[in-house]
Amino acid sequence: MKRKSLSFSQYLFFSVIAIYCVFVASFLYYQYHREKTHKVELLNSTLTMFNVDLYDHMADTAFSVKDYVARYRIRHHLQKLRVTLVDRHGKVIFDNDISSEHVKDNHLDREEIREALAAGSGYSIKRTSETLGEEFFYSANYFPEKELFVRSALPYDTDLIAMLNADKGYLWFSFLLSAILFLVFYNLTARLGAMITQLRLFARRADQDEAVDTNDLKGLGNTDLGQISRHIVDIYTRLRKAKDDLFREREKLITHLQISNEGLAIFNPGKDVVLANGLFMQYVNLISDKNIGGIEEVFQVKELQPLFDFITMSRKSFTQGDLRQKLLVVDKNGYVFNLSVALFVDNSFEISISDITKQEEQARMKQQITQNIAHELKTPVSSIQGYLETILNNPGLSSDMLKKFLERSFAQSNRLTNLLQDISTLTRMTEAGQMIEVTDVDLAFMIHNIVAELALKLEEKQMTVGINVPDKLVLQGNSSLLYSIFRNLMDNAIAYAGNGTHVNIVCYSEDEDGYYFSVSDNGVGVPSEHLGRIFERFYRVDKGRSRKLGGTGLGLAIVKNAVLFHGGNINAKPSGGGHGLEFLFTLKKKKRVSSNLVGINFQYSLYIP
Repeated sequence: MKRKSLSFSQYLFFSVIAIYCVFVASFLYYQYHREKTHKVELLNSTLTMFNVDLYDHMADTAFSVKDYVARYRIRHHLQKLRVTLVDRHGKVIFDNDISSEHVKDNHLDREEIREALAAGSGYSIKRTSETLGEEFFYSANYFPEKELFVRSALPYDTDLIAMLNADKGYLWFSFLLSAILFLVFYNLTARLGAMITQLRLFARRADQDEAVDTNDLKGLGNTDLGQISRHIVDIYTRLRKAKDDLFREREKLITHLQISNEGLAIFNPGKDVVLANGLFMQYVNLISDKNIGGIEEVFQVKELQPLFDFITMSRKSFTQGDLRQKLLVVDKNGYVFNLSVALFVDNSFEISISDITKQEEQARMKQQITQNIAHELKTPVSSIQGYLETILNNPGLSSDMLKKFLERSFAQSNRLTNLLQDISTLTRMTEAGQMIEVTDVDLAFMIHNIVAELALKLEEKQMTVGINVPDKLVLQGNSSLLYSIFRNLMDNAIAYAGNGTHVNIVCYSEDEDGYYFSVSDNGVGVPSEHLGRIFERFYRVDKGRSRKLGGTGLGLAIVKNAVLFHGGNINAKPSGGGHGLEFLFTLKKKKRVSSNLVGINFQYSLYIP
């Protein structure tokens, strides 16, 4: 059975009581011994005074020692007082209780006689008389003038013992006072124990991360311990709040790492990972020449060594106020990454990796598009300026020639207007896709209207059109963009398929998710090496022929973006007979914004060691 240990208050109580008892016992013993010694000395002093007084009276020739002792006994109520006179040689010459002739022993060896001979006076407590066989208290004085010892004695009986014993009144007082002090101290230690018990309960609740407040320590009152305890509770409450705040901030950080488009990793000063998301390892593996199995292998990737060298140097030469950050761009395996390292005050550090391949490609494409737009705008503008300059510099032009130049300028201005409209359409789709209005659109009705609008152009080219789509072909989308899909595909066929060709518009399949379309012709077609690029902006298979026909170079780019906007995809291939061109594309029944237009959602995993 396990022995129950004492509580702190019990241990304190018994420890202090034990010390107190030892102190009191020592004090009482000292006091008792001191008082008893005092009474012995007082008795010895009384007997010494008697001895001196007796010696003084012996000078009177008519003095009788025996009579003097008798009178002294009566006067001082000392009926048992014994007086002995001893000469310098130790012989008893007088004893009031027995005849001196019966005393044969030499008294020089008696304790009180030896002390008196040496110091003039001496006494002996409870010494047995060899003559009478009883115990006496002896007091002796030596008078060298007459070489005489005067010794007085009292029997060591119950009366003398009672007289010599210390007064026990102060002992009982001490015991009573001690009992009161015990009760007071017990009460104090009990209250202290109760306070400590409350503090222990508080500490247990705090250790178990339970909420506590100052009401839990009401029993401590307004004592110093109570005030200290309440301060501890206040400090604990603030620390708990700070811990909760830090936990919430940590959760925010973890959430940020999870949804961040950057690869992020935080390392402690010893290069052990603290936090890292999945993108970090993914990007490091794309940068590295070999697969990285664990995050600790990151420090072996040579492409990242400039960052680690920077960390090492910064730790050696750090001064307060320095911004310890380094940027690095890595172009590797067809990807462009922007790397950044930030070294913190405690020498922990963070590495972030951003995939800027798309941004770099977009910047390149924007630059190319800008150059293409400038080039495409330059041709009609230059033509218009040339025609107008010819008209202004030749006022004598014939009316037929003037009309011809004005018609050409008008045609170029129309081409310029179409180009600007197409650019505006593409910009609206790519930069403000969420703002485009979506409604229910009847595609069958729209397709028939487009063919009707192009009837004169089809007739000029002697082209025919076959439409095979279900009636009431309704989907959710933007009417203008859906119109641009079929109108641009028809315009493209009319422009490039050739005279006397046939165009087929077919909805060849349908499921619960969307419609599947084919727009094909049996014209001259497009060489296979160009099929993968015909949807690029301003890409032309035959640049001279395209400009001569008035195309902007943006029609198929608009088609592709409009299809993507409606959640589908589009491809081009040679038509069934090996001649001509066929476009295959899908349109969702309910409009879904494509990730190609509004960004890609990545899934991340988070590594927390």
